[in-house]
Amino acid sequence: MAGPSTAERGARGTTPSGPPPRLLRVRRRLRPPGRRTLLVTAVAVTLFGAGAVWLLYGSSWLRAERVRVAGTTALTAEEVRDAADVSLNTPLVAVDTGAIEHRVRERLKRIAKVDVSRSWPHTISLVVTERRPEAIVEEDGKFHEVDATGVRFSTLSKRPKGVPLLEMEPDRSPSSRHFGPTRLRREAVRVVTQLPEKVRQDTRSLRVRSYDSITLELTGGRTITWGSGERGEAKAKALTALMKARPDAGHFDVQAPSAPAVSRS
Repeated sequence: MAGPSTAERGARGTTPSGPPPRLLRVRRRLRPPGRRTLLVTAVAVTLFGAGAVWLLYGSSWLRAERVRVAGTTALTAEEVRDAADVSLNTPLVAVDTGAIEHRVRERLKRIAKVDVSRSWPHTISLVVTERRPEAIVEEDGKFHEVDATGVRFSTLSKRPKGVPLLEMEPDRSPSSRHFGPTRLRREAVRVVTQLPEKVRQDTRSLRVRSYDSITLELTGGRTITWGSGERGEAKAKALTALMKARPDAGHFDVQAPSAPAVSRS
């Protein structure tokens, strides 16, 4: 008997040859964009980039219009602005923050650190950290302030109150010749920063003869033999204990903090 004809097989619902509809949809999604789509995308990206460049450099919306200063104590905000010398009415993005930092630190020695940043849309912000005078050095009738690192940063015509006078009297010992005046000055200032706060307030002067021979003169004629700046924390604790036990003493020796000594003069 002859088999069913083609028409009969179609009538019985046989699926025609070719990919299923789901596969056709996936192929459409994976089809690469046409030339027209690529052209439109390229134009849009170009326009966006040009607009961003114009906004940052050509418009008046994002320009440096003011300089904000924070952190000053001895200096004024106007002094810092003058030293910064920021070109106003220029694109904020084009302001050279590194150059501003260099100018401020170069022109104002009192400033130890300055952080320069852009504060959008119109402000340059300067946050300064001033050097703190830990001691003063007298030369030719002038007083030079010295910070905790031994840097001389300011010259005054009158001796400031509350800052000990640093008297450099180096002897001829090998340590004096080895370290030199700059290192000795730094070591003396290091001693000042190690003192208990009350002793620090009462210190009138420091006499430096060598690296390990630093003596302090306090109010009331009292003196302290401190030695070098080494083991400063232990020396401060020993001194505090001595002063508490012998408040009437005139001289304290803590250069060997494990065996401190005290006397009336």
